[in-house]
Amino acid sequence: MDQPKKKIAILTGGGDAPGLNSVIYTIVKTAILKYGFEVIGYKFGYRGLYTNDYMELNLENTSGLLHVGGTILFSSNKDNLFDYTVEENGHKVKKDVSDVAIENLKKDGVDALIILGGDGTLTSARDFSRKGVKVVGVPKTIDNDLRATDATFGFNTAIDIVVENLGRIHTTARSHHRVFVVEVMGRTAGWIAIASGIAGSADVILIPEIPYTIENIVKKIKERDEQGKVFTIIVVCEGAKEFGGEAVVNKVVEDSPEPIRLGGVGAKLAHQLEQVIDNHEVRSVSLGHIQRGGEPSAYDRLLSVRYGVAAVDLVADNNYGQMVCIKKGQISHHSLENVIGGTKNVDPDGEYVNAARSLGISFGDGIEY
Repeated sequence: MDQPKKKIAILTGGGDAPGLNSVIYTIVKTAILKYGFEVIGYKFGYRGLYTNDYMELNLENTSGLLHVGGTILFSSNKDNLFDYTVEENGHKVKKDVSDVAIENLKKDGVDALIILGGDGTLTSARDFSRKGVKVVGVPKTIDNDLRATDATFGFNTAIDIVVENLGRIHTTARSHHRVFVVEVMGRTAGWIAIASGIAGSADVILIPEIPYTIENIVKKIKERDEQGKVFTIIVVCEGAKEFGGEAVVNKVVEDSPEPIRLGGVGAKLAHQLEQVIDNHEVRSVSLGHIQRGGEPSAYDRLLSVRYGVAAVDLVADNNYGQMVCIKKGQISHHSLENVIGGTKNVDPDGEYVNAARSLGISFGDGIEY
């Protein structure tokens, strides 16, 4: 007797990242062509799961998505259904509305839910799994800070974007003998800063894992001046901080599960440097959401395909409560119980930092090779 056809759903939560559409494309094609599953997608992340706002996903409406940035399902980084803002008696209150989402899954005939997201999104995925929902997670963040996988899709593209822009900034810095401070994303992990800084020939890289001092940065600028290199490129992660100081907060978004939004350290640092350097103009550039936009790199497309196929294979094997991951170059999976709650940070004594120091790059901490 034929088994009933499975129906799977996809949602994309958190900040957007290059590769989301690539994963959607892969899941849909694998589900339909390899297993004969039906596929739907909830819009705007967990919000769509709560409001039951979804669309059918098929070979026609996902055709050509492999190279397209963003997500056709849209996304939201404010909607934690276990602590969701609703209005009661004219007042906004926080409530656990996860049971409404579970009822929608049942009403829609969904057998399994594939969730694409980072730490916050996958925390909710774990919580739904604990309530009996058949869940598979796919790791997404340009910050590359999920501890249970060696690589997240979106990170490689973000590096490429930063490196391209550093090349453009180099030309104007050299032409005007300026100091440029380039702020990049990453929150409390310095992966984007250190990877793009090395590849983009930065002179100073400032990351959250290694506190810096203004004096040590000035020392590096003067050293370059003495060598006849009369411009300096500084790459700073948004979560970097001075020795004994705190990260710069751009704003607080009260209705978000992650209300603290970092940003502004680049402009602050440029202002500080202007006070103590009299032979250079100092400019700051924040690349911001440019790092999230556009087509995914070839590497991220391939990674997205590998993740998408692996996610559907887990569903076919009835292996739920898992997140697909990369370990030592091989696709694997890890329990959702163990993939969140801790950040994968740059090792201050690790290979990347050692390589950068070997090139003469300063971390503003006074340690020089």
